[in-house]
Amino acid sequence: MPAHPPIRPSDAATLIILSRDGGDTRVLMGKRHSDSAFMPGKYVFPGGRVDAADCRLRPAADLDPAVAGKLMLRMRGRPSPARARGLAMAAVRETFEEVGLIVGTQATDRPRTRSNAWRAFLDTGYAPDLKGLRYFARAITPPGRPRRFDTRFFVLDAAHVVNAAAPAKVTEELLDPCWLRLEEAAGLELPNITKDILARLKAALDDREALQPGAPLPFQYVRAKSWVIETI
Repeated sequence: MPAHPPIRPSDAATLIILSRDGGDTRVLMGKRHSDSAFMPGKYVFPGGRVDAADCRLRPAADLDPAVAGKLMLRMRGRPSPARARGLAMAAVRETFEEVGLIVGTQATDRPRTRSNAWRAFLDTGYAPDLKGLRYFARAITPPGRPRRFDTRFFVLDAAHVVNAAAPAKVTEELLDPCWLRLEEAAGLELPNITKDILARLKAALDDREALQPGAPLPFQYVRAKSWVIETI
């Protein structure tokens, strides 16, 4: 029997930032606090649930149309470009909140928002830029967990990060943020889905087509107590 009553999964997004300096590909990860309700003590990529403001604020540069279209496939509820954009915006916002990295371009006309989180982002002088994000994978937390998320994983080259060379900051969300080679990351205390994503990422780096806009991607979830992996 499930350890927790049925919970509807919340839309969420994660950002995998790739740094290719020095010949090695590295990813940015951090450790969740040991008292976190969800995945305590595990190393994860920056990310979190979608806020309403993520779907309302207009970015300086929008998603590639092929990425936006892919995000609307199999979307629960009524699919829309605003909801697709909101997923990517959540990944950008959460990355800024959790590790202080800015995925944006200099703002010539500051957007208006009531969101404190987005105001803090815009106070840097930059507005969110989504054009470099690539939709890489999707997974829904299995039933019986204290938190459930319908998570979209995005990949972004560090060249699209304004302050990628700056040290990632430690926050209440993530401890020990650091850039890790894929082999180093695989040896950490990771959630099962993160292990799977890292393995797929390693294979994708050897395939030019795998990280192109609109490329096929895995969608993982539980159906009838079995783990299902579909391609969308």
